[in-house]
Amino acid sequence: MSTDHLKVEKIQHPIKTRLLTVKRISDLNPSMRRITLTGDDLAGFYSAAFDDHVKLMVPDVIGEKPNVPAVGPTGLVFDESKAKPAMRDYTPRRYDPVTNELDIDFVLHHEGPATDWASHAEPGHFVGIGGPRGSFIIPTAFDWHLLIGDETAIPAIGRRLEELPATTKAIVVIQTKTEDAKIELASQCQLETYWVREIEAGLDSASALESAVRKLRLPEGEGYVWAGAEYSDVQAVRQYLTQELGIDKSRIRASSYWRKPTAEAQEQTTD
Repeated sequence: MSTDHLKVEKIQHPIKTRLLTVKRISDLNPSMRRITLTGDDLAGFYSAAFDDHVKLMVPDVIGEKPNVPAVGPTGLVFDESKAKPAMRDYTPRRYDPVTNELDIDFVLHHEGPATDWASHAEPGHFVGIGGPRGSFIIPTAFDWHLLIGDETAIPAIGRRLEELPATTKAIVVIQTKTEDAKIELASQCQLETYWVREIEAGLDSASALESAVRKLRLPEGEGYVWAGAEYSDVQAVRQYLTQELGIDKSRIRASSYWRKPTAEAQEQTTD
């Protein structure tokens, strides 16, 4: 039987940068804040995949405009008379072209300039974004979808669940620091959700995330695995799925959303 309808696709988008303002702020739980952005530059924004990333550009001084670059023939061109802004990757949680709004969710207990900005942001404050530069399209037609992540992956997981049809099944495993970090996940698909705490790591030193994944019994049929979390957790989960369960690498997309403080890099993606 042909599986062409299950083929993943990578697409590129024209690079565009935007200067936006905060429209409203909503606290989803004690550790996650949703900031809704708007502005004339937001017109034409496009995000094709649930795990797309925009490059958030925050100002040195909260409330002032960041040094948002123009797009030149060889890449981004910054105003050299001003400091370059700190830049971090974030998932576009929701875009509404009718109301001209873009939602981005922030985990507040992570350290860094973007988190600091989100913690102190007020309506009217400025921020820049760039991208998404591309999208990785995973068909929704798989028999089952396994979604694995920590709190930083909740926006992508939440967006994915909202787009999955009722004809498929989703198994979700999310690791949080605290019990009150849970949020409601809406979906019309057959949903099976497991919330685990970091402190629940097993005696074998496996993370709570890996331990929870090892306890799963995956359904029959064609499936796809998506994972997004701290680098070492993602690598351990990916290794278990490929080497012990024998899941083909073409059916896994594993993204390192951040690294522990001792590591040099904050973000890295592996496919």
